[in-house]
Amino acid sequence: MIAQPQNYQKMTPEEYLEWEAKQEFRHEYVDGKILPMTRETIPYNNIVLNLCRALYPSVHQKSCRINLLEVKVKDSKNSRYFYPDLVITCNADDLKSHDFIEHPTVIIEILSSSTEKYDRGDKFKYYRQFPSLQEYVLVDSKSISVEIYQRGEGKIWHYCAYTEGESITLSSIEFTSAIEVWRC
Repeated sequence: MIAQPQNYQKMTPEEYLEWEAKQEFRHEYVDGKILPMTRETIPYNNIVLNLCRALYPSVHQKSCRINLLEVKVKDSKNSRYFYPDLVITCNADDLKSHDFIEHPTVIIEILSSSTEKYDRGDKFKYYRQFPSLQEYVLVDSKSISVEIYQRGEGKIWHYCAYTEGESITLSSIEFTSAIEVWRC
């Protein structure tokens, strides 16, 4: 989740990493700008835990890794750092990493009124620049609604919306489940 932007001084990536390590709250870094993250609510936290619980067996079986909330995703090419709500990677280098995920396979963001515009707009634009990203998932925190963008050929992304009573499939990790499992 992103809070309202504040007037932080522009920093280099190195300055950001040093500064961020000393902060009480998380901040994303995009093109020299600092973006403060908001605190999560209990329903938000429950969704993240339910997603992790549902996804873990499939992720583990595929020899992939799932991380949530406190793990940075690093865009080395553009010197950007993000904190997705959940990130799944199947990359061998990422599986050994202690600092960053650099080759995400799936990124999941939980939408709220304060983050929805950013998650659908600029953040998705930035995420699409990861060649490894196969699926971008948006989970509505207020209703039983999930949207999945799946990478196609070239710059094409396929979109599918799901609602109550439907099953969700993440092809890149061979995962299928009822949407309600994510919301319990």
